[in-house]
Order: sequence, then C-alpha cells, then structure tokens
Amino acid sequence: MIPVKVQKISFHPPSRSYAVILSEINGKRKLPVIVGSFEAQSIALALEAMDTPRPLTHDLIGLLINEIDASLVAVKITSLEDGVFYASLDINGEVTGKRSVDSRPSDAIAVGLRMKAPIMISEELFEKAGLTESDFETTKSSEKVLSVTELEDRLQIAVDNEKYEVAAKIRDQINELKVKE
Repeated sequence: MIPVKVQKISFHPPSRSYAVILSEINGKRKLPVIVGSFEAQSIALALEAMDTPRPLTHDLIGLLINEIDASLVAVKITSLEDGVFYASLDINGEVTGKRSVDSRPSDAIAVGLRMKAPIMISEELFEKAGLTESDFETTKSSEKVLSVTELEDRLQIAVDNEKYEVAAKIRDQINELKVKE
C-alpha cells in the first residue's frame, strides 16, 4: 500500500461533481477520485480543521470508533471495478479486534482526515487508474471549462442555499478564470 495525501479538491465539470486529487507522498503519481458535493464539502471541512457546532456524519463515525476504545489504523483505497472505487476503514480495538469495514472512498477519506489516519492506495490501483503529473496536466487542459457566467450562476445558487464553503470554491474558480483572461 502506498501512502497518499489529499492534494486538492476541484470541480469536475463533465460529471458535475468534485474530484479529490490524492497525491503519492513519496512519488509523483496522483489518483483522482470523483465524489459528490456533500462528501467534497465534508473533506474540505476536515482539511481546514473547521469545527462545527454539532457533529456531522463523518465526525460521528470518528466519535463512535473512539467510544468503543478502538482506533482507525488506516484508510485503504483498494480497487476500481466498473468505474466504482472500493475502500475500507481498518479499525483496531481491544474489544473489537482488527476489523476492515467496507466504505465508499469519499466517506473513508473524510473520516480518515478527521482521525488523522494514513490514507493508502494499493499499487495495483495506482497502476490501473493513477496519473503522472504530465497525464494530469493533459487531462486538465482537455476538460471543458465552465464560463465565468455559468460559475457566477452557480455561485448565486450556493449563496442562496447557504453553502458558503462551496460558494468560496466557486468564487476562487471565477477569480482564476478572470486572471487568465
């Protein structure tokens, strides 16, 4: 298993969702994992170490693991089958013993970041779906980029729905586009 870190989260226009870019810690390979907007927001909150007034779902999972006197040993993203990534939470406790709990990668990453557990990717998965820096740049430049107007519309919707973290990301995308013009 290869240790990775969350390099960034970016909007993925073709799927209207987000890509979490996992970057090899001691290498140059990257693995983009497509996640939904709620999961992306939860991962972003964990990256920023922002506290919420009440526990969110991923916080609750971490609290439950702690309450049963167990620890999250690692998050493992193991395979890709029919376009679906598979992951597990490896938990160890005196009462529970060693357990591997099936998880969506987005949830596993969100919990792992909160509990400061290592995030690991199998070598086989990197071989199958990993990208090098040059592959990543080629893919990035070939994607359809949303116009400033389209992004401004999305920004207004995010603000209207009080999704301020999402709005901040859209605002940053708008600013990046305006600098390039």
